[in-house]
Amino acid sequence: MTETSRTTDVVAFTAMESGTADDYRLLDRFERSHAAQLGDRILDTLDRLTDSLGGYQITRLEHSLQAATRARLAGADIDWVVAALVHDIGDELAPYNHSEYAAALLRPYVRGEVTWVIEQHGVFQSWYYAHHLDGDRDGRDAFAGHEWAGICAQFCAEWDQNSFDPDFETHALETFADEVREVFGRPAHAADVVAAGPDRLTA
Repeated sequence: MTETSRTTDVVAFTAMESGTADDYRLLDRFERSHAAQLGDRILDTLDRLTDSLGGYQITRLEHSLQAATRARLAGADIDWVVAALVHDIGDELAPYNHSEYAAALLRPYVRGEVTWVIEQHGVFQSWYYAHHLDGDRDGRDAFAGHEWAGICAQFCAEWDQNSFDPDFETHALETFADEVREVFGRPAHAADVVAAGPDRLTA
């Protein structure tokens, strides 16, 4: 296709510097349509977390569901429930920075403290095991005094480190589908959505 030819659903350019306003309006429509399906893609990705990280008594999907179930049963709001569900979604593609991966996914759609906790939960979670591997379990001390350090420690203690129990009555993935679609269907980076809220996990 040449720079001047186009069909109704394909841009004319082969280099972005040659794009026209019509080209970018077309791409914007495609991007908005694609973004609208994000919740479904996240659910599909979670559903594939059955093959990652062997050695545990449950799968990564079951761990994610168990964490989200604990959040739900604790009375957490939708932001926390969905964050608990996706907190380890990066294990598949970002095994050494999975916390940042999950936080980046959540950041445009949830409150600031939720994103921060998910971004740092890997450091806080290491308190439970790093010393067994000759590592530093006190990495979380670097955040001492941070306004959200306490809820990050609480997230790990109450919903993460204890969610590897094969006998726990875990809610099924489909029971979280509407919540996932609601959170990831919000306008991205909306100021009233991403503004920080209360520094606690539950009401």
